[in-house]
Amino acid sequence: MGRSIVRLLALAVAAPVLLLPVSSGAGDRALPMRFDLRLEGPANICGEHCRLLVAASGAITADSPRDFANFAQGRNLSGGIVVLDSDGGSVHGAIALGEAIRTLGLDTTVGTVDDIAGPVKGLARAKFSPRADCESMCAFVLLAGVHRTVPEEARVMVHQIWLGDRRDDPTAATYSAEDLVLVQRDIGKLARYTAEMGASIDMLDLALRIPPWEPMHTMTREEITRDKVATEQIVAPSTGAVASTPPAQLPPPVPALTSGAQATTISERNWSVIDRSGTAALARRHPLTFEGEEIGSFDLILSCGASGDSYDISYTEQRHGLDRGPAPEPLSTVTVNVGYGSAALKVVSSERRDSADELVSYAAGSLPATLLNNFGGNGNHSLTVETKNAQFVTGIRMGNTGVQQALPQLAASCVKPLGSRADLPPSKVGGLAQK
Repeated sequence: MGRSIVRLLALAVAAPVLLLPVSSGAGDRALPMRFDLRLEGPANICGEHCRLLVAASGAITADSPRDFANFAQGRNLSGGIVVLDSDGGSVHGAIALGEAIRTLGLDTTVGTVDDIAGPVKGLARAKFSPRADCESMCAFVLLAGVHRTVPEEARVMVHQIWLGDRRDDPTAATYSAEDLVLVQRDIGKLARYTAEMGASIDMLDLALRIPPWEPMHTMTREEITRDKVATEQIVAPSTGAVASTPPAQLPPPVPALTSGAQATTISERNWSVIDRSGTAALARRHPLTFEGEEIGSFDLILSCGASGDSYDISYTEQRHGLDRGPAPEPLSTVTVNVGYGSAALKVVSSERRDSADELVSYAAGSLPATLLNNFGGNGNHSLTVETKNAQFVTGIRMGNTGVQQALPQLAASCVKPLGSRADLPPSKVGGLAQK
């Protein structure tokens, strides 16, 4: 399936994403969004200008609009400001919640609301803190405010929202015509909603650029102002957007039988056993992107190590420069992170080939067998490949599709025990959605 089709599959019907409000305990992380009404304080600081604060923290679910309606019923919220702190969640829930906020004529901002200790007379007092994140669909709820502010300390983060049952390894999944119908319908709903709220459609375009294997994009102050996410004017230095040059593909190795393991060609769709100079290796190819712009591809290959407790790991990358940008600079570091462990690879070479705009890099190192065993354990796990050069940092998340089936073949060829494979702690990836 073409990558343009994959990008279209970014926005679909969403379900709760987990959140930890700054002012709450760890047990609140998995809870749906809750709403609380407070009067800003202390009174001796804000005096007659103390604002009415509607704290909205937690995951946006399909029930959030109903919960907000129940919360607002019988309360006078006139002049109130909705304070958002959320990882996002449901597309439909966010749209309906935003429409309800706009109907009441409320303002919005990003932050947390922390209760002030002391006796309560009338409405409880709380202090507004600007240090918070409004991620994924929360950014669209933010648009609902008649007046919208984003404090300097706050972050608005956007990212594609993926079909939930395929979010752990999106390049390995397949997508049906029904999926495309759902996606296109919801893109249309979000586009109409964004326009109705008075924001720029460029905000939606920005979100659609960031694939689920990259970290979320933190909107710059210029983008927040330009895309009318905030209604106040913010002066910020200019950062130019650039497009990518289509990358050339690395040639696939020739498959063969190696040490009794059935070798296949290297693939973006899954991890598989390939032939590498007559020995078995576990390999996966993945597109290399920077803020959604495709700048090349890379192969990650694991093979038998010199010792019984590790595997050799190699990283081969082909990178092109961005349009209207400088030629790619040589890599300085390549790091592979698996759960709480990591392997720093040595950059053996990083040189321009064929043209000044093409950079081919090779890095190598070792990965503890326990980390690979955990990565290939039951369930969905991921690893992250991070590269750095003088221009920018890339971070690519890769799922474990195929590892559980292929790793025993590699281990057998290496005469390595698989051992006990424990589950890795889940890594936070913003903007993921459940179909």
